[in-house]
Amino acid sequence: MSAASCLLSEEQFLCSICLDVFTDPVSIPCGHNFCKNCITQHWDINAPCQCPMCKKLFNTRPELYVNTFISEMAAQFRKSAQMKASSCPDQRCAKPGEVPCDVCTGTKLKALKSDHKSHRFVPLKEGYEGKKAELGKMIQERRLKIQEIKHSVELSEEDADREIADSVRVFTALMQSVERGQAELIETIQEKQKTTEKQAEGFIKEAVAQLEETLRKEMEKLLAVELKRVQQYAVDVTLDPDTANPALILSDDGKQVNHGDVRKNLPDNPERFSYCFRVLGKQSFSSGRFYYEVQVKGKTWWGLGVARGSIDRKGGISPSPKKGYWSVWLSNGNEYKAFADPRLLLSVKSRPQKVGVFVDYEEGLVSFYDVDAAALIYSFTGCTFTEKLYPFFCPSTNDGGRNSAPLIISPANHTD
Repeated sequence: MSAASCLLSEEQFLCSICLDVFTDPVSIPCGHNFCKNCITQHWDINAPCQCPMCKKLFNTRPELYVNTFISEMAAQFRKSAQMKASSCPDQRCAKPGEVPCDVCTGTKLKALKSDHKSHRFVPLKEGYEGKKAELGKMIQERRLKIQEIKHSVELSEEDADREIADSVRVFTALMQSVERGQAELIETIQEKQKTTEKQAEGFIKEAVAQLEETLRKEMEKLLAVELKRVQQYAVDVTLDPDTANPALILSDDGKQVNHGDVRKNLPDNPERFSYCFRVLGKQSFSSGRFYYEVQVKGKTWWGLGVARGSIDRKGGISPSPKKGYWSVWLSNGNEYKAFADPRLLLSVKSRPQKVGVFVDYEEGLVSFYDVDAAALIYSFTGCTFTEKLYPFFCPSTNDGGRNSAPLIISPANHTD
């Protein structure tokens, strides 16, 4: 063992961390050797676990076992070195237990071997301790350097975090600006769309109004033509005094009727209306077409139309088709109704002053016209007539003088 150790150099027994002869040498998986304490402290300070020599990384910290062979070789080398250091090479320098001077152990020997009086000697223990202290200082400086590097890395990470945070804030602000711009753009587009829609709506309304006006004028023309056509069927109608309610006043020519304040004492014949203020025309019709006009100017209540000859004339009968009446009425001065089944509230553009009544017996049609406006008021269609029809008039009560104006049968203004 002693002979073999003499062939080995000092570097082979030095730890690459502490730069001293191995103490409790251990081998790690990559094959390199270190003092157990040195490699342990190195891994405590540095992470991850890495070989200081070849930089190989280990996922987990390897188990450390003292290499007894290297430990024994290191011990032998340490002992041999101590023995060499026990005497000066020229037998004049250093005593046993002392470290020879640099002159005796180095290149200065030849130059100064004749002068040993100026040589300085350090006890072996003190020399070893001094070297160990020097190595400890180097290790401490290395650790401080490592700490400085780690601190620099931490500062760099903090700077990176700040830069990331700043970038995120800038990006967020940019996105918010984009979103605001997008919202403003959408709002602008929507406003333009609303403006376009309003313009289009205005154009449509104007077009519809123009179309309605055109249709209205065309309808007026058609109705005027229609009124002229039905006026060709005008007949001479007079009132039948035998059917008049005793409270009604008839003109001598049988063309006017209104409600009087005094009920006359008249015979209650079967044809007379004894309860309702109604009267029929003398003329009856059982086929063909006929037309007549009645002036209603100044009245607030009235009823006009045609009725079957078999109607009930003694009670308060509703003037509906089921009861044998086809009639239109005014009440309260502005409410126009068709007494159909059920009653219908009518819409008129103007208050009629003269009403025309037209009947087509075979077609089952009864129509009412505003003569002055040449407008249709209402039509009963699909009627079934099986007996004679009579013109029907109701001037209603004079309502304290407010409805005293008479109903007047007028001649139809038609062209033959």
